[in-house]
Order: sequence, then C-alpha cells, then structure tokens
Amino acid sequence: MDKTVLSGNEAIARGAYEAGVAVGTAYPGTPSTEILENLARYPEVDCNWSANEKVALEVAIGASIEGARAVACMKHVGVNVAADPLLTLSYTGVRGGVVLVCADDPGMHSSQNEQDNRHYARMAKIPLLEPSDSQEARDFTAYAFELSERYDTPVMVRSTTRISHSRGIVSPAAPQRITVPKKDYQKDAPKFVMLPGYARMRHPLVEERIERLTEEAENNPLNRLEKGSSKLGVLCSGVAYQYVKEALPEATILKLGLSHPFPLKLAKELSDSVEELLVVEELDPFFEEQLRAAGIKVKGKELFPATGELSVEIIREKVLNEKRETIAVPGDLPPRPPVMCPGCSHRAVFYTLKRLKLEVMGDIGCYTLGALAPLERIDSCICMGASVGTALGREKANAGAASHTVAVIGDSTFYHSGITPLLDIVYSKSAATVIILDNRTTAMTGHQDHPGTGTTLQGEEITPVDLEALCRAVGVKRVTTVNPFEMKKLQEIIKEEVAAEEASVVIARRPCILLSRDIHPPLEVDADKCNGCENCIQLGCPALSLVNDKARIDSAVCNGCDLCLQVCRRDAIYRPGEQTSPTEEGDKK
Repeated sequence: MDKTVLSGNEAIARGAYEAGVAVGTAYPGTPSTEILENLARYPEVDCNWSANEKVALEVAIGASIEGARAVACMKHVGVNVAADPLLTLSYTGVRGGVVLVCADDPGMHSSQNEQDNRHYARMAKIPLLEPSDSQEARDFTAYAFELSERYDTPVMVRSTTRISHSRGIVSPAAPQRITVPKKDYQKDAPKFVMLPGYARMRHPLVEERIERLTEEAENNPLNRLEKGSSKLGVLCSGVAYQYVKEALPEATILKLGLSHPFPLKLAKELSDSVEELLVVEELDPFFEEQLRAAGIKVKGKELFPATGELSVEIIREKVLNEKRETIAVPGDLPPRPPVMCPGCSHRAVFYTLKRLKLEVMGDIGCYTLGALAPLERIDSCICMGASVGTALGREKANAGAASHTVAVIGDSTFYHSGITPLLDIVYSKSAATVIILDNRTTAMTGHQDHPGTGTTLQGEEITPVDLEALCRAVGVKRVTTVNPFEMKKLQEIIKEEVAAEEASVVIARRPCILLSRDIHPPLEVDADKCNGCENCIQLGCPALSLVNDKARIDSAVCNGCDLCLQVCRRDAIYRPGEQTSPTEEGDKK
C-alpha cells in the first residue's frame, strides 16, 4: 500500500490492523467513533459495538486472556465508565496485548467536560502514548501492542479531537498486517483472579514494572530532543508539538511520544541546555507539576490556559507578545445555536413536556438540545444514564411525594447505562416516570447500531432487544409505547403516567428522520388565517420562522411531519392538495 491520507482515527484503526489485532470493541462517542467503524472494514478483525465502555474493555480483556490482541476505543468520558476494569487490568496484566484508545476533547466540541485523561495512565500506572499526527497515530498504535506484551501491561493511546479528525500523510508498514499467533490459553488464577490475596502479590509487580517503564521512557526513540536555540526550550506532546513547531521554530524541543512514565532525566537534560523552559500542554499542568516537583524551574499555566484548545496564535501571543489578529464581528448578528433536525420526533416530546410544565432530568444525546430555546425543557444533564437516577433522587429528596419530574433518555443511552437506575426505581418503590426516546439508532454520533436495532456493526441481522419486555422484566408494570407524532395521544399518556402512584415507562418510538427519510410534501401557511400567535414557532423547528408577524414555512427545509399543523389553533397551516377542515378546539389544547 502506497502513501495515503488518513484522519487520526483512520490511522489508529490502520495501526491496530497492521499489528495483528484480533478483536476490536467500542462504544461510539465523538471524537473516537470512526476508529472502530474503520477497523471493522478489515474482515480479519472481529469488531462490534458494546453496550458501554466498561463492557468494551472487558471484552478486550477476555480476548487477551484467551491469547489474542485486542483494542478498546472510547472518548475521554468513556474511560470514566471503563475505569473499574482498567485499574484492575493494570494488576493482572495481559496475555495478548491490550490497547485502550482514549480520545480527549479539549474545547468540549461534543462533550460535557474536557477532562485530561493523562491522569488515568498515572493512576493506573500504565504507559501512555500520545501521537502528534496521523503517521504517529498509526505507528504508535501498532507499537502499543508490542509494548503491552513486552511489559505485561495494558497501554493507553491518547488522541485529542484535532488528532482524531485532522488528516495527514501516512506510510503503512510492510508487510501490511503481521501474523500474531493466538497464544494457548493457560489457567492462571494468581494472575487473573484478583482476590485480595492474589492482588497483593500483583501490586509489587506493577511497581517494579513502572520502574522499568520509566527507564524505557528515558531511552525510547518516541521521546526525542530536537536541538535548537539555547535561549528557549519547550517540552510538549501530542498536537501541542505541531503548534510549537510552527510558532517557535527556533526553540529546542523535547517531544514526548511515550509521555508516561515521565522521562525526568530527559527533561533535566533539556532544562540544563536552555536559559528558559516552557511546558506547552492542553488542559491540566500534567508535565509541569512533575517538573516543579523535581525542582526544575519552568513556565506553563501562568502563560497558557487550562481550558480549551491551544493554537499557534495563542503560543505566539503568550511567548512572543505577538497580538492575535481578530475579525470584527457585527454585534447585530443573530446567534445560531444547534437545533433538532426538521421532522425530529424528539421535538414533539419536549413540546408536550413544556405544555405540561414538567421538570425534566435529561441525558446524553441529540435530544439534549431540548434544553435550548424555545423548548427549554431539560433541567439537568450529567452523564450517560444519569437522567433516571437523578429523577429518582429528586423524588427521594421530596420525601417520596409525587413531583412534576420525569426522566428522558435515548434508546442507545438506555442500553448503555439506563437499565440499572431503572432497577433502582423499581427497587425503591418509586413512582417516577421514565420516557425513552426510541429513534432506533445511536443518532448523535452518526447512526451506529446498538442492541435494539437488530443489526451489528458488521451488518449482520440479530434479534433486537424487546424494549417493552426488558422494562417489564426489571419490574415496571406500566409500560406504554406511543408514536410521538400523535401529539394528543402523547400528551394524554404522559399526563396519566406522571399521575400514577407507581413507576412507569413511556416509550416514544419513531425512527430518526435521517434514517427513515419519512418525508412528506412541505406544509404551507394561510397568511389570512395566521394571527402570529407563535404557537408553532415554539416547536423550535428550523423550517419555521416569523415574517411580518406571520408564520412562514421554508419548503426547502420542511419534512412535512405535521407537528406545526397539530399545534396551530387557527387551521392556518395546511398540506397543499388536501381538503382542510376546522380542527376541534379540544384537539388543540
């Protein structure tokens, strides 16, 4: 294979494939999603989506115990979910190499926080590799399996959004895929059964391993000292290296590829050779703190922000006092917040919840946009699955009395981490109502399959989870399924279930409009009937606007979903070619 242009995620998948990985697992999450999607294109690798990141890593561990190489991929917050097996995996070590690919998201382009997952490598006492471009993403991933097996340890490869989604030239290795015979399975309870007695024996091995890895980091070619001016030295890793090379081309640079364990001797060599030492790193002062602890004088976070992404311009401004060029933005430009797609069924649910004046514990998904104007119907969004638990917590804090709180969660998120808190609702004899927005896909990350879709990542048909039966199986007796586009029925059901004195689940089922393409001719507005009440505008549909105090429908955007027709109290909205008739006032309330 000749040189090619790959994104960082594509390059990571390529590196895993070339390293002979046998099993690939993941839960989709931006900016990591495309890694497994690309790895699945290689028929030699068994890939599938897992229900969540903890399960994904556990599947990889099982493959390793069997003697095969395995990779588990996730975004940064996914490592929180996978932390339980990860920290114990550090004790057990591996048989076949295990690589955890973590994609951090500085700037929170698609995340609820911007945590720095380098700390996980230090806490688990495992090696951390940080590629700075697509070529290194491929190379480091392939090398990580060798490192994993050589030191009997899981290895973390940390990417960030800019590395994951930027594209660069990659030269794959030859041969394209090495043959890695699966090791014979051997029963070894002291290694893999972490009873306290066995774990106590494993811990000293972890400490001895980190010492050997520290020496490895001091001499590993992934950590290199690039000689330049003696006036300024810079220590950096990952995408920050690219910014430093462009912003400070004359500086002496210590580029860390194997960034944990920290190569303190190399850092001291850099410090001794320059007049001033900078650490350029996104998010936390991970390197800076280790340098300061060793008594090395360094500048870092007093210059560079601990939030958001860095850039060439920021570095030049802070180090060279060069003013960043700014573009004057007119103050009267309207904001353009993200909105749900036209024809999205979630819109009907949040509109109904707003009319019913219910408080909503929200969750992670494209439906989180229900928090924004004009719907404004989400009161909290913490993490995957938290809507169900927080709704229960509010009820408990209210002394068990009925409240106006409901939990709203998507189908993929429910399978990820919503089942266990639903069990808690039943176990606690709660009367909470959980609304599952079942659009038959993992929509926010690009329509990946999950246990409820009936299709695997490889395109194989399977028996989908019976969501209604699952909810009843955990003890919920009141389970109702409704088409959210039937707004009158939807409102009646939600009112009834919220008033019930026992736990209930409402499944609002309608396939994502981008998958079903259930598109009808666009609707139109009779301007003579429209009085500009803005009732339809409150749906927040991007096809609707108000012009000269009259509603207007953009025919190029409208999917003909009928929601605006249902909420219009003056029959001013109609479908061209169909006979219009007065709508009963009761249907409009």
